[in-house]
Amino acid sequence: MSIKADVENILIQLSYPVNEATTEQLEAIIANTAGFFEFAKHIFSLQDELKRFNATVAMSNSHPYLKLKSDSKDPVEIEDFKSVIDTWAEKYKVELEKVENKNTYYVIGKKS
Repeated sequence: MSIKADVENILIQLSYPVNEATTEQLEAIIANTAGFFEFAKHIFSLQDELKRFNATVAMSNSHPYLKLKSDSKDPVEIEDFKSVIDTWAEKYKVELEKVENKNTYYVIGKKS
């Protein structure tokens, strides 16, 4: 199954309402994320995978990036979350930036 990665579909897949505010926020993220559409369709499968670890793909409210965030307190689950996102980032050549003291990573963009 192929899912088209456009702004509206991305918002829907990430469980956001489609409105002016979320559309503008995602458009800013796309503009700020190098090579966004080269890996965007793979964000959907990552979102599904992260649900197992009490984690999600979300839009950051403080930075113009998508973020990968785990709310788990279980050390094994956190380690598994980290392994999944590292594998995903390596496979699709995506740069991640860890947020200090949190189980959160920003999706910076396609590695050059």
